[in-house]
Amino acid sequence: MLLIHEYFLFTLHQYRFKVNLFNLTLKLKGFPIEKAKRDLAEIQSKSDKAYEIYLSSRKKAIVDYHVNHNKFYQRITKNVDTNVWHKLPVIKKSDLQIPLKERLSTGFTVKNSHIHKTSGSSGTPLIFAKDKYAHALSWANFIDRYAWYGIDATNAKQARFYGIPIKGLGYYKERFKDILGNRFRFSVFDMSDVQLEWNITKFKTTAFEYINGYTSAIVQLAKFLEKKNMILKDVCPTLKLCIVTAEMLFDDDKTLLETYIGVPIANEYGSAELSLIAFNTPENEWIVNTEDLFIEILDDNDAPVENGIEGRIVVTSLYNTAHPFIRYDIGDFGMLHKTSTLKKPILQNVIGRTSDIVVLPSGKRAAGLTFYYITKTVIEDDANVKEFIIEQHALDTFKIRYTSKALLSEAKINTIKKEIKRYLEDGLTINFERQSALKRTRGGKLKQFTSFVK
Repeated sequence: MLLIHEYFLFTLHQYRFKVNLFNLTLKLKGFPIEKAKRDLAEIQSKSDKAYEIYLSSRKKAIVDYHVNHNKFYQRITKNVDTNVWHKLPVIKKSDLQIPLKERLSTGFTVKNSHIHKTSGSSGTPLIFAKDKYAHALSWANFIDRYAWYGIDATNAKQARFYGIPIKGLGYYKERFKDILGNRFRFSVFDMSDVQLEWNITKFKTTAFEYINGYTSAIVQLAKFLEKKNMILKDVCPTLKLCIVTAEMLFDDDKTLLETYIGVPIANEYGSAELSLIAFNTPENEWIVNTEDLFIEILDDNDAPVENGIEGRIVVTSLYNTAHPFIRYDIGDFGMLHKTSTLKKPILQNVIGRTSDIVVLPSGKRAAGLTFYYITKTVIEDDANVKEFIIEQHALDTFKIRYTSKALLSEAKINTIKKEIKRYLEDGLTINFERQSALKRTRGGKLKQFTSFVK
């Protein structure tokens, strides 16, 4: 016999097929999605010159708004010439670790804004706000990008690989949202063969149109398919697209996904605070969102770097009047392609979080994912190791935790140590620890590299 809340979810799921609950929900909550779609199309239609004028105008408008209506932004720009863009302060997440009510603009409350929070996977979760138009514009952007691949983001059946609370109100809240979004959520905490076999059975019996979720979980599904010599598209013919997000996508993993998922792979890059930052086209260009965001790549002195040079990714939300995200340092290193233009910036890569830098005894620094990738090229070539993470516990001490069918051989361990010495430096202690399962964040993400060195 179904519990009352389970019966409610089942009934709502049946009703979902009769109406587009996504659009209806946005409308009932006061999000002007149709206006946002029209405005997005208008911005996209601008010529390069007209876009340059538009961007300059929007940057000035959002700064002026918060200077006049937001006490938090007034305080941090008190002695700054706010008419000069490069003099505006770069806001870090630590600057925002004060109560939300102290960061809201005049006239905004938790009741008339969209309130959300970050996952906290890179530190303390941040609660923030977006005004309803800005949130609708974010959704319009997602809808536009998914349409590049023939996906109706408001109604297409989604196979979702995200985390979920194990029990309680949070669990039912996410299940409720899944029904509204016409999606089925798979576990990212259980990557056992039994669970992956069940996942494939679910694909056989469900007309999924696309996959969306954490890179590491979908890669594990693809590895299982490889072992069974199966292609998911053959199992689920309605499947059109696989979107990976929240974690790094390496070239060899993308090839694996393309081969065994059997559909185009779209790499989605964003953050909870700003929504969609970049999305790759069917032609494999990682296009930056320039409609409602402005992206800068800055050096350690907050000065812009040339295209093709690595730097800190700093983003401005051009429309969020409820909360200032102006020159907001999201905590990642990245690079724009040399061919980027103001209207069409192309993200070449995201190197990793600035908070996870490898600092070595010699003083040498490298992105943490550099260390991860060196190991990856050796550790996964025989399909023994399923997943692994790397931790830095001291300047000269690292631990590689992994799950596998069998212990890593001494030969494999020595090869890994040799490659680390060749790419980084000599004198490092590398410890290995085989585990039955790797610890994920509360949200289900697998953090490839973590430094515990302060």
